[in-house]
Amino acid sequence: PQPGDLIEIDRTLYQHWALYVGDGYVINVTPVDEGAPSLSVSTTSIFTRKAKVKKQPLKEVVGNNKWRVNNKYDHSRTPRPVEEIIRSAEHWIDQEVSYDVLGSNCEHFVT
Repeated sequence: PQPGDLIEIDRTLYQHWALYVGDGYVINVTPVDEGAPSLSVSTTSIFTRKAKVKKQPLKEVVGNNKWRVNNKYDHSRTPRPVEEIIRSAEHWIDQEVSYDVLGSNCEHFVT
């Protein structure tokens, strides 16, 4: 992947999305179960109302799942400059954000 690419990761029941920022790292939104110390994504945690933006190694986020570059809107919309995309995402690292599986999820964050 190249910096600014959208990474789509196949999970068991859904797709997880991340933004590739270079050097093997991605920025992604990870749902947080209230009161749970773990930030790992599970099928139950996708229904939580809170999430944290994290910068992590792509390999760690992908695990054993299949993944692909999917810049799905590049053909229909003009992408912002890569530096602007990454700077905007980096602004959110370590921030807790509201999360809604249908309206404000990991895919919405990266797109």
